[in-house]
Amino acid sequence: MSDPIRLGFPSALDHREHPAVGLWNRLEGRPRTTDFGRALRSEVRDPLWLLTRQWQLGEFRGADAGSPVTMTYSVDAAPPSRFRSEGGPVEDVPPGRPLEAVAERRRLPFAFGTDPISFDLRLAIGHRWLKLITGSSILGALQGFRRQYVKLYPIALPDPAADADTPRVAHPGVWATMQAISGRRMDGYLLYRHIKDGGHASDGIDDLLHLHYPELDRLGGKLVAWFEALIDQPAGDATWDPQRLEHRFSVAARTPGGGEKVLAAREYPGGVLDWHAFSIDPEAPLGGTAASPGPVHRTVFPAPVRYSGMPLPRWWALEDGRTNFAAVSPDSTDLARLVFLEFALVYSNDWFQLPCDLPAGTLATIRGLAVTDVFGEKLWITPAGTGDDQDWQRWSMFTLDTIDSTLAGDTPVAADTSLLLPPSVPKVAGGPALEEVLFIRDEMANMVWGIEQTVRLPTGEPRRGSEVAAEILAHRLRLNPPVPPEGPRAAVAYEAMTSVPENWIPFIPAHTEGGHRGIRLQRAAMPGVVDGLPVPARTALLREGFDDKQQYFVNEEEVPQAGTRLSAAYNRTRWTDGRVVVWLSAQRGAGRGEGSSGLAFDILVDTGKP
Repeated sequence: MSDPIRLGFPSALDHREHPAVGLWNRLEGRPRTTDFGRALRSEVRDPLWLLTRQWQLGEFRGADAGSPVTMTYSVDAAPPSRFRSEGGPVEDVPPGRPLEAVAERRRLPFAFGTDPISFDLRLAIGHRWLKLITGSSILGALQGFRRQYVKLYPIALPDPAADADTPRVAHPGVWATMQAISGRRMDGYLLYRHIKDGGHASDGIDDLLHLHYPELDRLGGKLVAWFEALIDQPAGDATWDPQRLEHRFSVAARTPGGGEKVLAAREYPGGVLDWHAFSIDPEAPLGGTAASPGPVHRTVFPAPVRYSGMPLPRWWALEDGRTNFAAVSPDSTDLARLVFLEFALVYSNDWFQLPCDLPAGTLATIRGLAVTDVFGEKLWITPAGTGDDQDWQRWSMFTLDTIDSTLAGDTPVAADTSLLLPPSVPKVAGGPALEEVLFIRDEMANMVWGIEQTVRLPTGEPRRGSEVAAEILAHRLRLNPPVPPEGPRAAVAYEAMTSVPENWIPFIPAHTEGGHRGIRLQRAAMPGVVDGLPVPARTALLREGFDDKQQYFVNEEEVPQAGTRLSAAYNRTRWTDGRVVVWLSAQRGAGRGEGSSGLAFDILVDTGKP
């Protein structure tokens, strides 16, 4: 029996009822032979001309330069094991923390006035403690303990009529918060300080049979451990240098010969910590008993360096047109651009790269590099940057310099060719600036001003410094209204000095200690509008030594004509093991130029009297 569908195909094709050109017809080459050797030979019709052209261009001056096939390198990798802040004690590098946190962290308290710890942290510690005693299997049913701790460690309600409580009642939001939490919440920082000072969490608690004291004391130790792990704080001195407005610290790693290599960061402003912040300091050993690192041997395959628009090695292939080297027009003195063009157009196929995986937090030194080429020859490669550290012809990248103090005299210092990968993290989440100070130069007043742009409120929230100063001044004027002068007044009045906003802290020039020509900036104070007493700074960045009745000096060169900006904020990141690290740090940045406070002396003002 025949298939009707198959019988219908010839008729449909003859009458073109269902055209299917793309389906049934294909364009195919019809080779004349089955041998493709000639098509792949790239024949030359005039070989003599080609040979003479090669001779003219110097291509017959061959060199024994084969392409690399394998590379074997030996690397000594040592992690930094010792840490020291400038002038502080030597300690081991804390494990489980990035180096940014170790170098930048500041100690709490971090506030001013009578509130060394802001109330957001006080409430957080108190809430944690009440949660601990409520969740305990022994103390969970004893709600009376909660009331006792709230009464024993209260948050006092400020007095609106007391001048000392002005920072807590001047701002309406802060005053409303204090009214809401006073007598209802516990001041957890007071309990924390009581335990840290040698007390017990059960002190002052009424328990008739004393059965719950051991459990309370155990939970007290747990509270202290929780708070100290919440915010990373240094055990010793912080690295922040208030006179130089930067961080200064050193780390050390063991060398293969049993020695020690000290890396000093003398001008770290905060923020991103990388290898270029360090210098070799051979005159300040840190000591330590860490084991010397063992060498790492590895054989890898090199790969040619590739970039967009480079000449292609294959025939009948076109380069990427997005990179137009012909459009580059360097000047005769633009050496960097000329060197780049020479590399891109002439020597680009002579560069190779090889993988070398190193963990974060490593000081690596290459002991040797053996290259095996296509001819089977092995070559020993030495670093290009070796030699005298002060040799002006020495060229290197990503290497560490040596502190200038070690280069005094005629003794040459060998260049260091090690590579530093600091134990840092690629991303740090920074919180809002809790404090911000802007140093500016006021040429008309011949002084430097530290303007408190952002001030931390007692509740822990940041607020504009000018608004805080205006609210405090308005509240103090309500407490101490000015008394109008009695008796007749003249048409003009003499003023010895005008006023400036109370968030402007003056820094006046002063001689350096033991010198007559050197100048440094000394923190001063402006008289208050209400009582004429000196107005103190409200930021911890400018209160260095104020509570201890010490003077505060800043090096003059730290405040250039463009100014300097300081900020303090919390930072948060995760380490390689997933642990969350939070620390409080100060950072330095560029200013916004000069400014004018409008401060004037010896002026006459119109009193409005005839």
